[in-house]
Amino acid sequence: MINIHNKTLKDLEFATVLQQVSELCITPLGHNKALQIAPFTSKEELLLNLQFVNEYLASYYNDNRIPNHGFDEISKELKLIKIENAFLEVHGLKKLVAISLTTNEIVKFLKKFEEYYPNLNTYASNIEVTTVIIEKVDRIVDRFGDIKDDASTLLSSLRKTMNALKGKINQSFTSALNANHQLDYLDDIRESVVDNKRVLAVKAMYRRKVKGAIMGSSKTGSIVYIEPETTLQHTRELNNLEFEEQEEIVRILKEVTNFIRPFLHLLEQYQEFLTALDVISAKAKYAKFMNAILPEITEERSLFLRDAYHPLLYLTNKEKKEKTFPQTIELKQDSRIIVISGPNAGGKSITLKTVGLLQVMLQSGFLIPVHERSKVCLFDRILNDIGDNQSIENHLSTYSYRLKQMNYFLKKCNKNTLFLIDEFGTGSDPELGGALAETFLEVFYEREAFGIITTHYSNLKLLANELPYMQNANMLFDERSLEPIYKLVIGQAGSSFTFEVAQKNGIPYSLINKSKKKIERGKVRFDATIAKLQKERSKLEKTGQSLKLNEKKKLAEADKLEEINAKIQKKLESYQELYDSNQRLIYLGQKVNDLAERFFDNKQKRELMAELFKLVQIENSKRKKVSAKQKKSIKAKEIQVKKEAEKKVEVIRKKKKQAKKKAIVPEKPKPILKIGDRVRMQDGRAVGSIDKIEKNKAVVNYGIFTTNVNVDMLELVEAKKII
Repeated sequence: MINIHNKTLKDLEFATVLQQVSELCITPLGHNKALQIAPFTSKEELLLNLQFVNEYLASYYNDNRIPNHGFDEISKELKLIKIENAFLEVHGLKKLVAISLTTNEIVKFLKKFEEYYPNLNTYASNIEVTTVIIEKVDRIVDRFGDIKDDASTLLSSLRKTMNALKGKINQSFTSALNANHQLDYLDDIRESVVDNKRVLAVKAMYRRKVKGAIMGSSKTGSIVYIEPETTLQHTRELNNLEFEEQEEIVRILKEVTNFIRPFLHLLEQYQEFLTALDVISAKAKYAKFMNAILPEITEERSLFLRDAYHPLLYLTNKEKKEKTFPQTIELKQDSRIIVISGPNAGGKSITLKTVGLLQVMLQSGFLIPVHERSKVCLFDRILNDIGDNQSIENHLSTYSYRLKQMNYFLKKCNKNTLFLIDEFGTGSDPELGGALAETFLEVFYEREAFGIITTHYSNLKLLANELPYMQNANMLFDERSLEPIYKLVIGQAGSSFTFEVAQKNGIPYSLINKSKKKIERGKVRFDATIAKLQKERSKLEKTGQSLKLNEKKKLAEADKLEEINAKIQKKLESYQELYDSNQRLIYLGQKVNDLAERFFDNKQKRELMAELFKLVQIENSKRKKVSAKQKKSIKAKEIQVKKEAEKKVEVIRKKKKQAKKKAIVPEKPKPILKIGDRVRMQDGRAVGSIDKIEKNKAVVNYGIFTTNVNVDMLELVEAKKII
């Protein structure tokens, strides 16, 4: 049996969560019900409700969105139905029709998409789908909210007679109006309306001349309003019929109400179902805002919250566009109690509240903002002692109140309990209070309870180090600035950085030194050792983060290179295809050129045609049959590749031109060549000597042979030596 005390809910600010969720409801009944949410006492009921919220949340991310569940409250109508001889007005009947239509639509929808919403469908399947109420009301009420003429034979007859009378009233009034107007008894306005009746605007001096009932007069008294006598007779008759009509309408409404009365329980079920759905919907919206999920709920006694956010802090920071630091914490059978130590303002209390609030929320049917690999178990009790608990009403000091709390803990604490204690042991003499706190902690440990405590006491840190199923933990701080990093590290106690923080805040070093001498040397060394270890851990943490960041960068670069490589490979394949295609065309061109030369020589048309036909047949035998669509696709691809190649070539050409322009340097004047000079061709390696120069041509002797070459094509290697 799960039983979580109201004080625990208050300390963990659960009411604020309920307030935020209630604002997401779309009906007043849903709003009120959301404010009354409490932890479930039955495990089966809790697990089912968690599935409801999880399925509703899934509807926001798939194409089969659950229909709107909004409705008008029918509590007043339900009370009237319970009273004998009471009847519902048309407005009330319309509300019953609306709630029936909404419920029927949702129940049918959940049945249709049972695969997506199995648990919600099972919940809705207990509700009867019926159109009897809808049809009954629709038979007597029109879409404007009026009773139909054919609702009963008597009503139909009455309304026909009334319409005929209204015609007579209009006719008789028009006759009286015209007659009195001709006699000049009427004012310029001729007529008016008094008490919803047409009246003649008679000049005051002629009021005795006009027969009828005086209905009033103008402010000045110059006009008297008279209902003509003939009209008056018809009006009285109409009033009688209207009274009869109203009696018949009441009779019809009573008949309909009597017809609906047996469906009272079903209508109550409709309202209850839609109200519950409103709360489920609000919980799902709340989960969506926080990126909350349904973690694995295990039967084992273990709790693993990975990247857990405090819901209220997360939503506040999200609104301010500030970062919220998640925490990862694990409690299991072989490490069931965690002792968190370290300086204030480092996030110890918020870690405690995060674990407590998430556990309470989960056990109240909420999804929680944690990593999908998180695991949770359910506790029968959650005991907490968080914040300043001075009780002015009961004249209790902080320490007295805490002792009362510890007494309550000792009575209720067992292996199915989660306890959360902030600043354990404070409020009394450090030595004595610490000793008592140590004893309490040992009792909780022996009872195999799960828990998290925060403390500054060294003896509790040492106890956590000595006992096998208890662990130390600390909140990381920057080793230089002593600013909090808001990250929980399990396995090592934290220093309170008492002297370091004092020094940072400007306390003279001489006073700090004097303080150190006043306490036991061992304690200073113990705290200093912890501080040193904590600084080392902080450095390692930073190094680890840096390495992870570098690894991510390298992986990103490798992916980028892989992508570039794939693109290059694809382009190379395209260029290869283009090259092969061009080579084939060059080969065909050469073949056609050979045939053209042969035809030029022998003028044999038949031979030419035969060779051309043979060439075409050979080429066609290599082709594969493709559809017109495929041809078009291949052609488009070839054109695309060609364009890309041309663009690349154009870019290369431009670059070459620019490079040539830059490379151009003023040429050196060419030496005048003479007989006997040793020279070589501009693009050759062989060196010869000039035997003769005549008309800009030189005879070059290479030893084995001589050749005639244009002087401009020669380069001077060595001039003839003059002895």
